[in-house]
Amino acid sequence: MRKLRLLLFPFAGVYYAITLTRNKLFNAGILSSKKYDLPVICIGNLSVGGTGKSPMTEYVIRLLQAHKRVATLSRGYGRTTKGYRDVLPTSLATEVGDEPLQFAQKFDAIQVAVCEDRQAGISRLLGKENIPEVILLDDAYQHRKVTPGFSILLTAYGDLYSNDYLLPAGNLREPRSGASRADVVVVTKCPSQLSKVEQENIIRQLKTTAGQEVFFTKIAYDDCVYGANGNVQLHSLKVHNVTLVTGIANPEPLVNYLTSDGLSFNHKSYGDHHNFSASEIVELEKLDCILTTEKDYVRLRPLLTMRHLYYLPIKVAFLNHSENFDRRITHFINAYNVK
Repeated sequence: MRKLRLLLFPFAGVYYAITLTRNKLFNAGILSSKKYDLPVICIGNLSVGGTGKSPMTEYVIRLLQAHKRVATLSRGYGRTTKGYRDVLPTSLATEVGDEPLQFAQKFDAIQVAVCEDRQAGISRLLGKENIPEVILLDDAYQHRKVTPGFSILLTAYGDLYSNDYLLPAGNLREPRSGASRADVVVVTKCPSQLSKVEQENIIRQLKTTAGQEVFFTKIAYDDCVYGANGNVQLHSLKVHNVTLVTGIANPEPLVNYLTSDGLSFNHKSYGDHHNFSASEIVELEKLDCILTTEKDYVRLRPLLTMRHLYYLPIKVAFLNHSENFDRRITHFINAYNVK
């Protein structure tokens, strides 16, 4: 498939010219971008999906929520609605998107909102009685109409943006030069034992600019799976006929983890943010036990009545220097507040 996509390389040249020109117009101030009088942190990537933005957003939420009023603002990808919406734990994924709903159900101390126009979304958040002190922009790296104070750029191990091409020949949404806007670069989904030599080699490949710091993270899986009736140990699912149901960009790390853990399962894979049809739900209801991802769970739970429906949570775990990452975030916020 990748070789076939390379046949589209001439079209990538057109896309390159358009996106490069757009970025230069924003950089030169010809196209306007708005700054705000509070810390705005952008979490995004150069590629289309699969880098782990949601776990990183959750990491930053956990870092800040005890000390700051935090709000997250997402586009709400996959929702059937438009415009600004506050996301409540009782919202439906079809109304607000699966990832924002996941944040709202998981963190009761933060505000969660969706709006495809990030300027309009921030204006609505700042008009609330309980004004947020920090706004996290989820998947807004290419949304240049807002100038974040701090940008976290994610790239997946084994699929680095430095080795990729622009759409449609590759998966990049903008040229690699766009990485220069980031304050930190995080290489996600790394193997647990990634040597210092290989880390240094990756840093050279990324060709970071002065002041940019590169961090390496892995996926940390929970020991338990969770459902409407509570949680059970992952290994206890071995008594069931398990079907793994995924609607994410890259299910391979999860499949590999479950296989290495000795779980036997069938796998039904759907596209990222898949909206399940009525006929698909009928077929899924016939299964003995479904294991899925957390963001798929928030879409499936209102649709399925089956008892054995579980999700496996994941978190970001830094291979090293997590304190440096935390310090960069908190220093930015503290410095911003004394301007």
